[in-house]
Parts: sequence; C-alpha cells; structure tokens
Amino acid sequence: MNMFELLFIAVGLSMDAFAISVCIGLATKGRSFKEAFTAGMYFGGSQAVMPLLGYAVGSNWADSITAYDHWVAFAVLLVIGAKMIKGSFDKTCVTSTSLEFGSMMPLAVATSVDALAVGVSFSFLNVNIIPAALLIGAVTFCLSASGVKAGNIFGMRYKSKAELAGGLILVLIGLKIILEHTVAPAL
Repeated sequence: MNMFELLFIAVGLSMDAFAISVCIGLATKGRSFKEAFTAGMYFGGSQAVMPLLGYAVGSNWADSITAYDHWVAFAVLLVIGAKMIKGSFDKTCVTSTSLEFGSMMPLAVATSVDALAVGVSFSFLNVNIIPAALLIGAVTFCLSASGVKAGNIFGMRYKSKAELAGGLILVLIGLKIILEHTVAPAL
C-alpha cells in the first residue's frame, strides 16, 4: 500500500471525527484555538492508537489466513464505508459542548473503532503500521481541529458530505484491494 492510498484511508477514517467536531463547533459559538486543539488531540490520539491495537490483534492471525486476507480487508473496508455512507443521511448532531475527558473520550473511542478494524486489515496486508498510524492520527487531528472551527463558521452544511466522502473512499479502496488480489494476478 502506497502513501497516497494511506492518505486516502486516513481521510476516510477521520470523517466521523470531523463530523462530530463540526457538531461541537456548532453547539458553542466562539470556539477558540484551545478547544479546536483539544478536540483534535482526543480524536487524533484515539485514531492513532486504534490501528496499532488492531494490527497487534491481526498479526496473530495474519499467517493463518494469508490465502483470503484480501477478502477480510475488503469486507472490513466495505462494512465501515457502508456504515459511514448510511450515517451521512442522518441529520442529527451532537449537542454536548463539554470538552472534558468524560464527554470526549467516549466520542473519540466510538469514532475510532473503524480504525481498529483497519489496523487488523493492515496486518493482513503487511502495511508498515507505525507510519500509517501516525499519518491517520495526524490527519484526524488536523481535520478534527478544523472541524470545530468549520462548525462554528458554517454549521451543518458539510457534516453529511464529509461522512459520505469518507465512506465512498473506504469502499473504493476495499474494491481496489480485492481487484488487485483477484483480477490483477490473473492478467
């Protein structure tokens, strides 16, 4: 998997966190840099740790399922992408404005469960996990921090479009993986 593909995966994974960050920005007017940074740290940190955990779990299974690992990666990305596409049609928004640990950590974990599953897929695909996890965390940090500001300025206008784009990106990457392992070797 090349850096360009990893960047697309990172953007796709960060869309849930971005959407919640937009809602956080929408809920309270006048968010400062400190609040945007805090949201970015929660979401970016969680998104960086979860692929590492998933990779560790998946590494234990990778050798035993090498023959069909591409199907597992495809299924994981397809399910996550479909969930995000479905969520893009939900017009509700988080209304909590608290950036305290008890409010933010459950949101950060909930939005990074898909990164855990992608980490499992990365172990099957032999992706170098440290740079991948750092990239996912950094992209999520930037998009989440900017999401707070965007929510403050633009409101709900981009929430559903961001989730839809993220879901489509993950589905397309899953299709690419399956095509590379099924059609391309036959050519």
